Amino acid sequence: MTSNPWIDRRRFLYGGGLGAGAMALQLLRHAEAEGANATHHPATASSVIFLFMSGGPSQVDTFDPKPELDRLAGKDVPDSIAETIPKIKRAGLKNLMGSPWSFKPYGESGIPVSDLLPKTAEHVDDLCVIRSMQHNNPVHGPGECVALTGTSAGDRPSIGSWSLYGLGTANESLPAFIGMNLHTDGMQFPQGAGWGSGFLPSGFQGTVVDPAKGIRHVDMPEQTSKQQRRDQLELIRWFNQRHLDQSGGQSELRARLESYETAFQMQTSAPELFDIGKETQQTRDLYGLNHPDGKTVGRACLLARRMVQRGVRFVQVRVGGWDAHGNIKGNHSKMAARTDVPIAGLLADLKQRGLLQSTLVVWAGEFGRTPTMEGRGKGRDHSPAGYSIWMAGGGVQGGQIIGATDPLGYVATERPVSPHDFHATMLHALGIDANRLTYNHHGRDEVPTVFGGEAVREVFG
Repeated sequence: MTSNPWIDRRRFLYGGGLGAGAMALQLLRHAEAEGANATHHPATASSVIFLFMSGGPSQVDTFDPKPELDRLAGKDVPDSIAETIPKIKRAGLKNLMGSPWSFKPYGESGIPVSDLLPKTAEHVDDLCVIRSMQHNNPVHGPGECVALTGTSAGDRPSIGSWSLYGLGTANESLPAFIGMNLHTDGMQFPQGAGWGSGFLPSGFQGTVVDPAKGIRHVDMPEQTSKQQRRDQLELIRWFNQRHLDQSGGQSELRARLESYETAFQMQTSAPELFDIGKETQQTRDLYGLNHPDGKTVGRACLLARRMVQRGVRFVQVRVGGWDAHGNIKGNHSKMAARTDVPIAGLLADLKQRGLLQSTLVVWAGEFGRTPTMEGRGKGRDHSPAGYSIWMAGGGVQGGQIIGATDPLGYVATERPVSPHDFHATMLHALGIDANRLTYNHHGRDEVPTVFGGEAVREVFG
């Protein structure tokens, strides 16, 4: 200690290793200690962009053509198929309905895609379509939790948080897990569990941003210099660190300390990230930014590319509105207008920049929809027993189909894939074995696939 009892605040804060740099290093070490930060095998991807289509896109109207639906339109589900359908309230067995859209083969692979999504279909040779996803929860909120956390209760870490826990961050100036929540019309209210950290330390949760506004409250206050803000944070950090040491290392408080440092870094990094003014007109057109229907999702997809370009580990773009209990043609046409061009633009942009090979892109909803008509409104009900998703980039072998459903598209009959298998597959691309990534919670070594799950290795060829 100094012999002078009167020292100024700056010397006090910088002395004894308590300055901003030293504390930031301490926090980084804490985060590294809490995270696994290790791969189990060579990774094929360094980042993930999860395009989550909330509400339940219909598999039989997008990626799983069923000619039998046209032949049996108006009839009931045959007994041979009905007996395989889970006995859940929404599994209607009467009045089969053909698709309002036609299918045709695309690309060298010849994978059939509905003319609902013509721009995405142009990239089919980069897509691995999984037609045999299945689980047992037909309700939006719990179903979304199943799709993003593995359980309907939503009390476990999201797949984004597990990814961050397993690998850590690649850019200390930006959140490593960013979510964007778009078009929350209908009943698909966002489930916070989808970007929550569950029982993992709070520092692994996602940061939700508005793509039109960026990260909230990140702008420097007027008449406040960068040095003044740094001085303020140094003092706040010292008091918080002292309280943390006395309280026994609570993860919520540690996450709050880390958030101050990240927020300071973001005041210079985040504005640049969200400033798309320097993007060319060609890029803007590619994402459909000038299209009134697709501009919101287009901006989010463009920002997703900019995020992975800057080292953001996990980006989640949630697009609500796919629920179609009545008039599926009108609903899905609207949703396709919002998403088809932007998502195709994202795939094209990543590929031409050489980023697709290191970025795993995933398109999925919480479940699919029934082959039967719901009521008389030409809509479809919820159906989790067999639905379609796709994956691209990040080591994925495109131009292939995995799994199959029955002739009506109701139940997975070949190579069933659970959400836990799906999550294990995503982690596998990042170099993580889901069964070896553990976190001790209440004396139990928890893994991402709580009910068991294995990576679908065929995805990678």
